[in-house]
Amino acid sequence: MNETSPALSEGIPPALSKGIPPTLSEGNPPAPSEGIPPALSEGNPPAPSEGIPPTLSEGNPPAPSEGIPPALSEGNQTGKENREADALNRTPAGERAHVVLFGRRNAGKSSLLNALAGQPVAIVSDVPGTTTDPVRKAMELLPLGPALLVDTAGLDDDQADVGGLRVRRTREELRAADIAVVVTDGATGIGPVERALLRDLRGAGVAFLVALNKADAIPAPPERVAAVAAEAAAPTLAVSATTGEGVAELRRAIAETKVDEPASQRIVGDRLAPGDVVVLVVPVDSAAPKGRLILPQQQTLRDILDAHATAVVAQVPQLAGTLASLRTPPRLVITDSQAFAEVRAIVPREVPLTSFSILFARYKGDYAALSAGAAAVDALPEGARILVSEGCTHRRQCGDIGTQKIPRWLEAYAKRSFVFETTSGRGWPATPEELRRYALVVHCGGCMLPRREMRRRIADCAAAGVPIVNYGVLIAKLRGVPVTEEL
Repeated sequence: MNETSPALSEGIPPALSKGIPPTLSEGNPPAPSEGIPPALSEGNPPAPSEGIPPTLSEGNPPAPSEGIPPALSEGNQTGKENREADALNRTPAGERAHVVLFGRRNAGKSSLLNALAGQPVAIVSDVPGTTTDPVRKAMELLPLGPALLVDTAGLDDDQADVGGLRVRRTREELRAADIAVVVTDGATGIGPVERALLRDLRGAGVAFLVALNKADAIPAPPERVAAVAAEAAAPTLAVSATTGEGVAELRRAIAETKVDEPASQRIVGDRLAPGDVVVLVVPVDSAAPKGRLILPQQQTLRDILDAHATAVVAQVPQLAGTLASLRTPPRLVITDSQAFAEVRAIVPREVPLTSFSILFARYKGDYAALSAGAAAVDALPEGARILVSEGCTHRRQCGDIGTQKIPRWLEAYAKRSFVFETTSGRGWPATPEELRRYALVVHCGGCMLPRREMRRRIADCAAAGVPIVNYGVLIAKLRGVPVTEEL
């Protein structure tokens, strides 16, 4: 048993030798109803409620004369109430495969996004640079599953003042991309812009395809398609967003693309057997959203049920009575990290204890790297600069975990004063030089971030030589909570 902090076991939290880390859920963002934009489609307009033909199955786009079909996604809403209710049932953006369209200005990326989605999501214009910020659309692509289509600004945007900013925003999307669609045309093929993009995609390990768009105006005969496919070393299809030619085939090719993140990755279910009992400790305080659980709690609960195990939920005051009511000790207790010390005092030492955030260190991140980051706390000098980063942009409240509790607990533990800075959402140091300003990065559990983005942030820190730890792993250390080494 480790008396001070979770141990490492091949990168998996000590609290469980079978790979389950102790956890925590602080800082996990409130859901859309609490002021956070729906996880599925940030900034994407709701589907029009009138004049849109019924949803078509994937692979059967309508002829141009039939207009633009409605979404293939998870239902078009007709009113604010329906949209809000539906948002709570959708797959969060962080759990969707990110399919990002890259290319030059006027390559037809926005038109192709609309054709793939089956509805007018992005604004289309012949004016170069119409798309300024990424446009997202959530939809279902079987057999890939829940996906998020992302339209981006042109990589060749050289407009004074803002062109460079648009390109930077586009390149940020590469960090979260699971699949990239390189959009060009039969005349341009693979030019300097596309070659640079392909190098970056290969370097990042992102799966990609090439779409030769505008096939209605710029013919792409089979020999041209084959030549581009050979040069790109990637599947290549001729498509026309205008006529619908090849769109069904492109949609199918995207859906069948293998991504390096296994869909079988589990939060905790892979460590449970049917019939196991798991107790979840879920504090309901002023920071808790009204009428629902926060996202990591919801996802963990669902994963337990998917494992055909039984979940019992209690608050801290009811925990002792809940444990006493069970015929046999639970397989595992999972708590909110902020209640770690109180829960440890109640849970028998023979019962494995972890937290939601530590489970997410395994699920979304790299537990070994995050645990090493916790160990680095002891060496922080007086006045060290610490970055506290969260993957969402939730409303700050009194007693906020990231801006108030973590700084207070760190300084009380170290008996030294530090300088704290914060980022949220997509905000993240863009270069190794920016990261090296910090002696430590403290990150949330990353429930709102794609797994690829969370792991890239950890890799950025490793490249810059800056330790990183997440909330749950850090709090286990700061609170001196002993963690069971076997699960």
